[in-house]
Amino acid sequence: MTTTFNPQLDDAALVVLCNVPTQEQALEIARELLELRLAACVNILPGLISVYRWEQTLQQEHEVQLQIKTCRSRYALLEQCLLAKHSYELPEIIALPIESGLPAYLNWLTAETRPLE
Repeated sequence: MTTTFNPQLDDAALVVLCNVPTQEQALEIARELLELRLAACVNILPGLISVYRWEQTLQQEHEVQLQIKTCRSRYALLEQCLLAKHSYELPEIIALPIESGLPAYLNWLTAETRPLE
């Protein structure tokens, strides 16, 4: 029997965005997040160019973006893991709520991020 995802009753789903400097670091972080069940899925998007101001200077860098699917209850541990593994002094870590989605996918996301007992 399949249950229906209900964000009011179940853990709210999030997409967390985080840019890293290399594909190798992206893969390392993605694998760790999945092994620790802090994420259900991580998309790795290479070829990103970021333009930003850092310490009063305009910067332009090639980066790789991680799109991390997780649940709100796992966010604090996920953030700690990202901070520990990330090479930047101040990494971009932004969590966006998933307002709606395919119920079966959201159920899967919730199940995959539950800690193993």
